[in-house]
Amino acid sequence: MYTDILLGLQWGDEGKGKIVDYLADKYDIIARFQGGPNAGHTLVIDGVKTVLHTIPSGILKPGIMNVIGNGVVIDPTTLLKEINQLEAKGVEVKKHLLISKRAHLILPTHKILDAASEAAKGAEKIGSTLRGIGPTYMDKTGRNGLRIGDMLEKDFRQRYEKIRDKHLHLLTLYNFDFSLKEIEAQWFESIEQLSSLQFIDAEYYLNNALRSDKKILAEGAQGTMLDIDFGTYPFVTSSNTVTAAACNGLGIAPSKVREVIGIAKAYCTRVGGGPFPTELHDAVGDKIRSQGNEFGATTGRPRRCGWFDLPAMHYACMINGVTQIAITKADVLNNFEQIDVCTAYEIDGKQMQEIPFDMIGKQITPVYKSVEGWQQSLESFKEFSELPAQLTNYMNFLSKELNTPISMLSTGPGREELLVRK
Repeated sequence: MYTDILLGLQWGDEGKGKIVDYLADKYDIIARFQGGPNAGHTLVIDGVKTVLHTIPSGILKPGIMNVIGNGVVIDPTTLLKEINQLEAKGVEVKKHLLISKRAHLILPTHKILDAASEAAKGAEKIGSTLRGIGPTYMDKTGRNGLRIGDMLEKDFRQRYEKIRDKHLHLLTLYNFDFSLKEIEAQWFESIEQLSSLQFIDAEYYLNNALRSDKKILAEGAQGTMLDIDFGTYPFVTSSNTVTAAACNGLGIAPSKVREVIGIAKAYCTRVGGGPFPTELHDAVGDKIRSQGNEFGATTGRPRRCGWFDLPAMHYACMINGVTQIAITKADVLNNFEQIDVCTAYEIDGKQMQEIPFDMIGKQITPVYKSVEGWQQSLESFKEFSELPAQLTNYMNFLSKELNTPISMLSTGPGREELLVRK
């Protein structure tokens, strides 16, 4: 029937998992289309927190199929741990999880190469999660990768050893200590246990589903400003995180895409290095971090915090063709008298609303517009029409500036704390 795409509009960590969990009932299939276990999609249901790294966020809804697409890179050890944790909570994972044979495998030496490369950068490190994502995508584009479908071949071990030995040769270029034996043994043990999963030709499965009037929600990881082409390069992830990547990462034609749902926080955060024009290095930034519990779901690292960035959001909406926006974590700003919004950048004495080609080394001064805060809890509000006037004004201002409707507003971490515009 059709595919809708849900993705992040900032630097990741926008709260995509919660929105997918809410929307899942409206779809037959939830399909993850890029990224790897560097993602951390957090869901809070009945007070219980679940963090998903590779498995699509629809897995907690009974009866919905979840597909890991060819654009995803998979660490067998991490995936097995995730499956075991879900099954311990009573989730029927293996019955409702399908994996593309074309998805690439993260090898133990990919993670070692990631750590060695990042350590060698010193002060210029990009803030990698050290999960082996970058080296795996490098092998994919270098036509040296190992894929899920290779696990079914008799010479799988030989294929693995050929790539491993190439990596060990590359590691001689680094002065980096590592031990491979233990993590390699664990990796092969995970491979063996994962062989009971359902591996599919996902491009055929998904297109047959569309022809059978099924509805698909394509779930992205990270955020637009981390896209390898359109993000704040080189401080980006190793995959394309934008709308077009859903087609590449699942094998679905652009003509099958209906809605593009963009997710953004009511403020901005970023993990790791890289440009962040609205970052706050003061008590206000500390307050946002504290109120929002802004620590990485995957790494635990404290997130950098700042005000909402309209130039970056204009850019993200344009690149992705966003048709509706979900604003998350509005409750984090409950206790602020004043909320600032960056409406333009000042660079070399000139105001501009476009994202520069290269943001590294430029002195970017945000131009702010202040709006009045609502200074009250949002816990009791169940409809958009009931919201405090100040929050309504803030949402209307963002929607008008972005020329895109705000269809959802998250007012807390729980599944039920979400307002949906009818």
